[in-house]
Amino acid sequence: MADLRMEGCKTYTLWGTLLFYLCIFQTSFEVVESLKCYCHPCHNSDTNGTCQTTGSCYASKRLERLTSFEDLEIMTWGCLAPVAGTLLQCQPSAVPEYDISECCDNEDMCNLKLNITLADIEEAFEPEFTKPEKPSENNIKNVAIITSITAVLVFCFLGLGYVCFRYRMKRMRNKSLLVDGEHETFISSGQTLHQLIDISESSGSGSGLPLIVQRTIAKQISLVRSIGKGRFGEVWKGKFRGENVAVKIFFTTEEQSWFRETELYQTVLLRHDNILGFIAADINGTGSWTQLFLIMDYHENGSLYDYLRRHALDTTEMLTLAHTAACGISHLHVEIFGTKGKPAIAHRDVKSKNILVKKNGTCCIADLGLAVRYISETNDVDIAANTRCGTKRYMAPEVLEETLKKNHFDSFKQADIYSFGLVLWEIARRCVIGGVVEDAQLPYHDVVHQDPSIDEMRKAICVEKIRPTIPTHYHNNEYMSAMVRLMSECWNPNPSGRLTCLRVKKTLSKLLKAVDSAPK
Repeated sequence: MADLRMEGCKTYTLWGTLLFYLCIFQTSFEVVESLKCYCHPCHNSDTNGTCQTTGSCYASKRLERLTSFEDLEIMTWGCLAPVAGTLLQCQPSAVPEYDISECCDNEDMCNLKLNITLADIEEAFEPEFTKPEKPSENNIKNVAIITSITAVLVFCFLGLGYVCFRYRMKRMRNKSLLVDGEHETFISSGQTLHQLIDISESSGSGSGLPLIVQRTIAKQISLVRSIGKGRFGEVWKGKFRGENVAVKIFFTTEEQSWFRETELYQTVLLRHDNILGFIAADINGTGSWTQLFLIMDYHENGSLYDYLRRHALDTTEMLTLAHTAACGISHLHVEIFGTKGKPAIAHRDVKSKNILVKKNGTCCIADLGLAVRYISETNDVDIAANTRCGTKRYMAPEVLEETLKKNHFDSFKQADIYSFGLVLWEIARRCVIGGVVEDAQLPYHDVVHQDPSIDEMRKAICVEKIRPTIPTHYHNNEYMSAMVRLMSECWNPNPSGRLTCLRVKKTLSKLLKAVDSAPK
């Protein structure tokens, strides 16, 4: 579709160029008006004493001296060509016969109104009194017409250029969505979303569905009900051929977040069991309104934040949630090398509201709008262009103090680990230990306000070095004490002293295996 639009754009440009030259060609004939002049003596008696010209009319008086006391005045009228009007008759003559001519082009028969006297002849031979040539009304009119036509054409070309620029930008955007053009996929009436995704993955692209399929899916989705709101926009439950999908609708002011998240979800080899499944992205709307759609897998359990408020956990459930969440973050952090490799990605907004719980009790990581990529070939960190920042409650000390090294990718991964340590604390609170379970709470709920400021968080975390409270009975349980050690190493004040996500994942995997193998 973008190619067709570009072809149309080129066609409009060609027609615009032809129109420009046509207008110039037409203007050259329109602005040169034919002028009727009085003619005497006339060479052609059929003209009834008149002549036609595109130049000017003239009246000329010649003074011939018959004797030393008698002169003869001879008057002639006629038409001049444009060049002759400026070079010949309208200039005083240098021959002995005194003659002078005057020209006009302001109206038909204007040369009848020219009155040449002897004083004019005498004055013509005095160079210091030569009169400057005055622009005629016709010339002013012609200049005005040409100027106005040129201005209109300039505005037309500017408008045409803007349209072409918009089409080109849209085409570049479509290209940046990493569409797999070698393996076109078409939707048949009986195909489900999972079948389409399986076909796309079997093609070897690893970057999601082709763009043409995404747009087809987006146009066939019906919105059912709103299931959440945030600073980016709103999340709806939708239906596609009887299957539930989640539709994230961004505010028009959050276009950068929508584009960034779409771009990252289409990263080659990003698809993973513990990363929220991406289905499609599309822009719907007209000139007056726009909807930015991001269509994802739907998980009825909602976010980990909501799930923990509704469910108390046993040890296996606690470790399963923690381990699968760590698997998702670890997959983001790791770089996969190869012909179609995956860059390392840091999330930058890890929190319980950005982790979803699947039907089988495992977690998947969502909301990549703030994520950064590491381009190993150039050693560059690709940071999002939008102005959003992470959630203040989960910010690492170096982020709060603005000492994070933005040109070192490991700094972003270390900040993610700090935030994940707080998520582990939230999960651990809901585990039943000895018949006791803590209420679901956000980190630092007893230290800062519900919506804390940066300064408030900086004082608590960086100055007073407060960390979430650990209940004393945790230390009496083998698995909970291991969780305490793990989360404490994650929120270490020194970024280089924190664990890597791979180490966190392996530790949780060992704990989970130990629970499964323990006698019931």
